Amino acid sequence: MVSEQKIADVSFESLLRIFTIPEGPDSTLTQIEEGLSKNLNQFLREHIVAEEKPLHEIEKDFSSAVIPEQPAFVSDHTEYLLDTLVSHSVHTSSPSFIGHMTSALPYFLMPLSKIMIALNQNLVKIETSKAFTPLERQVLGMLHKLIYGKTETFYNQWMHSANHSLGAFCSGGTIANITALWVARNNALKAQGQFLGVGKEGLFRAMKHYGYEGLAVLVSERGHYSLKKAADVLGIGQQGLVAVKTDSHNRICPDDLRAKFAQLKQDNIKPFAVIGVAGTTETGNVDPLREIAQICQQESCHFHVDAAWGGATLMSAKYRSLLDGIELADSVTIDAHKQLYIPMGAGMVLFKNPDAMKSIEHHAQYILRKGSKDLGSHTLEGSRSGMAMLVYAAMHIISRPGYELLINQSIEKARYFADLIKQQDDFELVSEPELCLLTYRYVPKYVRDALVCASHEQTTELHKLLNELTKVIQKKQRETGLSFVSRTQLNPIQWSIHDTIVFRVVLANPLTTKDVLSSVLEEQREIAKTAPNLMARLEQLSLDITQG
Repeated sequence: MVSEQKIADVSFESLLRIFTIPEGPDSTLTQIEEGLSKNLNQFLREHIVAEEKPLHEIEKDFSSAVIPEQPAFVSDHTEYLLDTLVSHSVHTSSPSFIGHMTSALPYFLMPLSKIMIALNQNLVKIETSKAFTPLERQVLGMLHKLIYGKTETFYNQWMHSANHSLGAFCSGGTIANITALWVARNNALKAQGQFLGVGKEGLFRAMKHYGYEGLAVLVSERGHYSLKKAADVLGIGQQGLVAVKTDSHNRICPDDLRAKFAQLKQDNIKPFAVIGVAGTTETGNVDPLREIAQICQQESCHFHVDAAWGGATLMSAKYRSLLDGIELADSVTIDAHKQLYIPMGAGMVLFKNPDAMKSIEHHAQYILRKGSKDLGSHTLEGSRSGMAMLVYAAMHIISRPGYELLINQSIEKARYFADLIKQQDDFELVSEPELCLLTYRYVPKYVRDALVCASHEQTTELHKLLNELTKVIQKKQRETGLSFVSRTQLNPIQWSIHDTIVFRVVLANPLTTKDVLSSVLEEQREIAKTAPNLMARLEQLSLDITQG
């Protein structure tokens, strides 16, 4: 006899239960909560499948544009999400997922996130956030002190001042960078005489008043792609983002920075900001921040440091010196959802001067009144969640020495992996790790031998084949699902002008072991064997070169 299927009804009473009464002890949702609490990593390992399902197949589960007329039971829908969504998500916390800047999360963030979501505070104003506002201001003060090291008197005076701000919380590094450049632009084109400032009169009238032919932001060739968005949004155009040459270690060349300043001034273009990078996305290198700061001071130009990735290194007494000069910056971006191990959606921009953000201050009668401590008066985003609570909790539970241990192990793990790669006769280290990022590629020994004596044309052909092989290995490794490394394109000095496609790894996950790193290399060797045509062409060309 077939049992009758239960159907959820649409009634106000059933809706009230969703808002007030949790599922029973045997429900799917309750079991998920228990699994997450007992062993977070094990739960994810059990529910995320290893073998990758093609995106076009996954799309079939999410192909209807119709809002359902019939409600689903919570447990039934949760089972559906486990099967269609969770199982085909990316296992970013896996110890072998070392291709991107996402890591494992501390388990305590799960229940704390529930509290944060349940409270549903809106940090745009005091009326909808109350205690969350001073908490967020304190978190900004803690990160400000980490960077700038001001006195206790300074923070007592400015941290909770209604008319000042030490920075802003936002959804990530992109908005943080835009905010920093927004402040820099408005301060560079501030009110003067009859002119009311760019914020009130607009860019066209600002340029006309000051007599500039254009505006520019100077940044390393390795600057993050978000900076192009910032240039677009702020009205200077992507061509106003002027690239400064980098050296063999992917760092800004100060001499070229000076030359760019001279050229822009000659063309009557106003450079209103320079961006130094503390942890480039591709290679993890740090620009010479102190030298850049000195040049900016000479040129009276805003100096912003994009430390979205590397900023957390300041927690380490051992490696803090890698960011020497960051304390001279006018503004700094830090992403808590990177090396502070917070869930996605926690970026920050800090300003040395508590008055800096007055240039972007906005007020409204019904919400952001003058004299109030509403955080929304200094943020690009309006409504925001209370993510600062999670940063606050992590900084207390992990503490600075705890973060120092995490940072130190990540940097030292990267150095270990770099040494391991150097020991292999069929791998090539492309960029040495400065923080915990490095790049490398698979190069069979016979190819390495051939490159030593190859002509320019032969070298070009070998690199072309190696690039194809790197793409094949990276894609296959991702699809297999046992481990993951990303890939990017560099121009390493040892290969002159050749565009070189390389593997890129980020070793921030504390769960990643030395055995995992060895297995990643071994898997890449085995995958290379599954591309016999490419390998045969490489071998034949190498043989022709060495015997020719």
